[in-house]
Amino acid sequence: MRFIKTARLRRALLLSVSCGAAFTAVPALADDQAAATTKTEDPPSMGEIIVTAQFRAQKLQDTPLSITAVDAALLEARNQTDLSQIAAQAPNVQLTEMGGAFGSSMAVYVRGIGQYDFNPAYEPGVGMYVDDVYYATLTGNIMDLLDLERVEVLRGPQGTLTGRNSIGGAIKMFSARPVPEDSGKVDVAYGSRQRLDLRGSVNFKLTDDLYARVAGVYKHQNGYVDQIDYGCANPDNPLGLAGNPSTKANCVVDKLGERNYAGIRGSLRFNPTAGFDWTITGDYTYENRTAAAGVLTKNNTALTDGIDFTCGKFCTYASWYLPAGGQAAQAYYMPNTVKFTGWGVSSDMSIDLHDDLNLKSITAYREYEQIYGTDDDYTPDANIAGGGFNDLTFRFFSQELRLNAKFGDLADLTVGGYYSDQKSVYFTRQDIRYIGHGLEALFLQFQGDDPIKADSKAAFGTVILHPTPNLNITGGVRYTEEKKTYTFVRKAWDGGPLTDIFGVGALDGSVARYKGNRFDYRVSVDYRFSPATLAYATVSTGFKGGGVTARPFTEAQAINGTFDPETLTAYEIGLKNDLFGHTVRLNLAGFYNDYKNIQLPLADCAVLDGFAPGTDPFPCAAIGNAGDGKMWGAELEFGAHPIEGLDIDATLSWIDGEWKRIGASVGNSINIGDPITTPNWRGSFGIQYKADLGKNGSITPRFDLAYTGKQSLGRLPGSSTLDYNPARAIGNARLTWRNEGEDLSISFEVQNLFDKYYLLPIRFAALYASAGTTYSNVGRPREWAVSVQKKF
Repeated sequence: MRFIKTARLRRALLLSVSCGAAFTAVPALADDQAAATTKTEDPPSMGEIIVTAQFRAQKLQDTPLSITAVDAALLEARNQTDLSQIAAQAPNVQLTEMGGAFGSSMAVYVRGIGQYDFNPAYEPGVGMYVDDVYYATLTGNIMDLLDLERVEVLRGPQGTLTGRNSIGGAIKMFSARPVPEDSGKVDVAYGSRQRLDLRGSVNFKLTDDLYARVAGVYKHQNGYVDQIDYGCANPDNPLGLAGNPSTKANCVVDKLGERNYAGIRGSLRFNPTAGFDWTITGDYTYENRTAAAGVLTKNNTALTDGIDFTCGKFCTYASWYLPAGGQAAQAYYMPNTVKFTGWGVSSDMSIDLHDDLNLKSITAYREYEQIYGTDDDYTPDANIAGGGFNDLTFRFFSQELRLNAKFGDLADLTVGGYYSDQKSVYFTRQDIRYIGHGLEALFLQFQGDDPIKADSKAAFGTVILHPTPNLNITGGVRYTEEKKTYTFVRKAWDGGPLTDIFGVGALDGSVARYKGNRFDYRVSVDYRFSPATLAYATVSTGFKGGGVTARPFTEAQAINGTFDPETLTAYEIGLKNDLFGHTVRLNLAGFYNDYKNIQLPLADCAVLDGFAPGTDPFPCAAIGNAGDGKMWGAELEFGAHPIEGLDIDATLSWIDGEWKRIGASVGNSINIGDPITTPNWRGSFGIQYKADLGKNGSITPRFDLAYTGKQSLGRLPGSSTLDYNPARAIGNARLTWRNEGEDLSISFEVQNLFDKYYLLPIRFAALYASAGTTYSNVGRPREWAVSVQKKF
């Protein structure tokens, strides 16, 4: 994974217009053929999962792709309720909750390729789908796994299958669909820091042809990082700051890292005949919580008035307070909270036109709004004050049509088309006084209200030929057109013209445009040597869409800052094995990636501003196509059911590579010899045993361990040395009792069993050169919970 380099962030957040959203992804509905994470009668020991990665229902072990498929039972056994936890069992996958100046978003990387910057001007590098509906932004992609049947994690470019922005891979979630029977489930959990989780779903039959399903979730838990009143905790401090009179006696102002979230989803399914199936889904989500659990990790006292503002492992002096100065006639607070509201509707219609001909239509619409504030310097020091207020609204419409045909035993064919249209409006007020560090002339305070419009069109086709019973040849193509328009609004806080020495005010009214197209292909051959072994080889391509520079300092940077897509050609071989009478599953994959036109932050905007390299007088926070590289790796997935009741699963992945070209405009934040992806090693291990107690039910202990190798964090400005997060192993344990009828269960769990202290691998070092501070989000400490589930 390419992580945030500190010099990049210093420039990027200097003019941060950040926003985020957190919402429960609510799906349009999956293909009826794909219904479920189905445990089949054959094989009897290692149940089979049905996936739809190639537009049709196939057994996981028959699909010539690298897929980690997790069903509802395993999600429940591991107590995984949000998407960020899935990475623990998928090789070469990393999901990192961002927080900080990027709001409630998640950096998603598969095989070293992805995206960390939420801004709507940029595109994700891993496609995220809920029941085949594309989720278009990083904002709000920390999705609750509410009422799911399965999750599919597809590794490697999915350019012909899921389209643009799946250059690293795709993560696809499929929800439980209404069925013609009455059933329901309720889960209640209570645990550390007053955790309370309520989850429930109910399915009921309305008529012989009409079924409904409703699911809801509420989660609350206090935060685990103390926001400390600096003046209260340090009454004789050299800044002369007094404690706030309203602060509690323990000097704790608030708890960061809180959860406070609620969502509801309803689905209605009309299924009058076997050849017609139509499901409509609607959802609503609300969230209101404190900011992410950040702590100060670097403090250059030469720039922080000689004071070390680091507080401790689980506390911070960040205040979200800004004193009077510049356009701020009086002191004020930015909010230390994240608020989100969102809703969506979707339609999934399947029509059999003939016994071997099916038409599928997937339509979706979504809106959301998120409001949050930032403390950019993460200190209480008035001399280096900086912060932002962010309000992002988003709406998205998409339509997809697929025609599936079967030509006897000779071939399967899918052709289709796709269209999407989206608009974001990004309102922000930024107070960036830390630029001048007390110099009035260098104040930069502005108001933005930027509309960003984007649309995409695509036509695609996949054919699977079966020349012999054991041989399949797959070919796929996809043609995509996309365009994007970003209008910059840069005004003073009172709405009037903005005057500043950087030239940011001159941006007001500037428009940046991107338009491009792309042709992707995939060729795959798979051969089943025996009922136990499938081998495959694949060549495939993918791309991450082009865009415009979101944080320009000059009008020229905005207009000239358009960049092209980054592209990938991947070569992969793999083996899928069900061994020893289907009691052991062993899947292996090896890959080589040729990665071109990598989108990288630039240190020098001279070319964009029309100056000779190295002579540009303006700051730079642009993105450009400034790198090429190679990556290679290997992955192993293992599962075993050696005796009745015992289940074991494990993964191991390794990835490495090298930069082949880095443009001079990138500066020294990345050097040609730096790792192109990090960490090199990941692994997971899980084991459980279900002990039958007869009429007393059963008891199942489970243990999981997730290992992440040493990870590069890049360089701090002015440093020639790479920083690293140390390797870590996080253990989770769970003990579950179920009654004889398995409709009642009680569980006790401990997350982060060994109480490992660790920092998330993306740090916010944007201000280190000007404010002297760097902060990171800290992982959750050891937590316990007791949960009760009742099915009816």
